[in-house]
Amino acid sequence: MTIKELLRKGSQILKDARIESPVRDAGVILCHVLNCGRLYLYTHEDNVPDETYIKTYINLIQERASGKPLQYITGVNEFMSLPILVTPDVLIPRPETEILVEKVIAYLKKINEPKTNILDMGTGSGCIAVSIARYVENCFVTAVDISSDALSIAYFNAMDLGFTDRISFIKSNLFEKVEKTQYFDVIVSNPPYIPSCEIESLQREVRDYEPEIALDGGADGLFYYKRIIDESPKFLKPGGMLAFEVGINEALAVVDFMKKMFCNIEIEKDLAGIDRVVSGFLR
Repeated sequence: MTIKELLRKGSQILKDARIESPVRDAGVILCHVLNCGRLYLYTHEDNVPDETYIKTYINLIQERASGKPLQYITGVNEFMSLPILVTPDVLIPRPETEILVEKVIAYLKKINEPKTNILDMGTGSGCIAVSIARYVENCFVTAVDISSDALSIAYFNAMDLGFTDRISFIKSNLFEKVEKTQYFDVIVSNPPYIPSCEIESLQREVRDYEPEIALDGGADGLFYYKRIIDESPKFLKPGGMLAFEVGINEALAVVDFMKKMFCNIEIEKDLAGIDRVVSGFLR
């Protein structure tokens, strides 16, 4: 079977399974199997790959047809122009989270301190931590997560991108194991924020494959915001920044929680016009 025929067959399988972008996904999967770029597929469309590659490709197409996210099949997702390793142990980084990261980076560049300390609460894949380390010089990031498996992925990403000298990792339930003698310029978090009752209604790619621990934000979706807002003043420098990604219709509630201890609170919208980032500064 030629590359052209494989692409056609894979695309049809995905189309029949009602996958949103069947042609694109078939191409990405074949590139992953053959370890080649997209251009190669079109300039060598009459080539016949080894039977082992063909079997692997068809198996992965079937996995995608069952709903498994493309990023878990290829093992990588681009975030802030960086290749981030992802597995089912971590949430797949979303474009919306880049808005949160850009907000923090802009603030750190504005204050332009010779050394800054950042806490990434609930680091997951480490995409926020490594992005800040990549784009802000002289910053040191503490990445916290309750999941050992997630921390292993985050450490790999830091190592792969060359930032293990500026990112440290702590296994902790929120601030439990974070030293109270350490004060941060910024605490940033993309916590679980889906209300528990809505988990079952999520897209199957999310519901069936992404870790529920990284999705479930409690009965109202706000459990982790309340905890982090209550405890963060003990770990922030005076005037330090607290920045969150928030779920749909959650921004105003998060603002309300922050008002007592934080000032200059702002809401940033995503490209769809949805309130997506809330940030403020410790009074």
